[in-house]
Amino acid sequence: MDLDLGGIFLENSTYNYNEDYVYKEDCSPEDGVGVRFGTVFLPMLYYLTLVLGLVGNGLVLVVLVQRRWSWSVTDIFILHLGLADTLLLVTLPLWAVQATGEWSFGTTLCKITGAMFTINFYCSIFLLACISLDRYLSMVHAVQMYSRRKPWMVQASCLSVWLLSFLLSIPDWHFLESVRDTRRDKVECVHNYPSLSQSWFDWRLASRLLYHTVGFLLPSAVLLFCYSCILLRLQRGSQGLQKQRAVQVILALVLVFFLCWTPYNIILMVDTFQGRPGEPVSGSCENGRTALENSLVVTFTLACLHACLNPVLHLGLFCLRLWNPDLFTRQATCPRPAVVNSLETAGAVEIL
Repeated sequence: MDLDLGGIFLENSTYNYNEDYVYKEDCSPEDGVGVRFGTVFLPMLYYLTLVLGLVGNGLVLVVLVQRRWSWSVTDIFILHLGLADTLLLVTLPLWAVQATGEWSFGTTLCKITGAMFTINFYCSIFLLACISLDRYLSMVHAVQMYSRRKPWMVQASCLSVWLLSFLLSIPDWHFLESVRDTRRDKVECVHNYPSLSQSWFDWRLASRLLYHTVGFLLPSAVLLFCYSCILLRLQRGSQGLQKQRAVQVILALVLVFFLCWTPYNIILMVDTFQGRPGEPVSGSCENGRTALENSLVVTFTLACLHACLNPVLHLGLFCLRLWNPDLFTRQATCPRPAVVNSLETAGAVEIL
């Protein structure tokens, strides 16, 4: 079963394009439960995620359009998050087809779909980092990162995120190809380094380290720092139900992201440093490299669920606002308000 289900693909796991990488002949990942999971359950899960994600993100976009004249900074970022999630969702049918058979869409579509996954991942975590930084400055230091007098700054930030995400997807545009895996005897969409000879491992390691540091570790550190400071500030400054709801929404947004993406990134880190050219892969189909392959499939699927869980949280936030508009606002009567809206409204400031 194919493991190259995202922008940061495994290089086909077999590395049959470089003879220096040795695999055990008797280790085949496609047997028993693995076959049923890959050809039956996995495609069904992809299609279910596609339907739920499109419905959820569609509803979020409808709600945002209806209240477009009163958008906050967070709403603008949520709009771009929805667009990024939609990019990932529309690629799932292609991965579902590959899971049931082989990749039959050619190299061009392979590059596009793989890069779209990478762009989605980078956009999601960068936009969440922007939201956390804006909330941190507003709520902890009472500094407006964005103001109603300069709405272009929000759009410029989002455009910069998209541009940076596209640049970070360049390795996918260059290396992804539709090639035949001789071990599995089927065509797959994978990273292919045949012309790099002995230097393939250096290129692979460099691209993986870029993904791990710029795409996950650094933004995660920003998220954890900002929201930790925000929660401490809320504990000291807000009271009652208002404080509890704000804390719950903040925790939910961050926890869902980390619950969905952290397992995949941990397994990918293990894979990054496990094998080197010329070294045989230890273990059997149950305990060796193939177990790692299966773990990557499962954790990648969990990461895809983030695209349909995000709109659920956003819709819940919108419903809470409609049910009680004052729940996420408070009158700005204190000298240093605990919460300041980045797009300030008269007489009140917004928590989220």
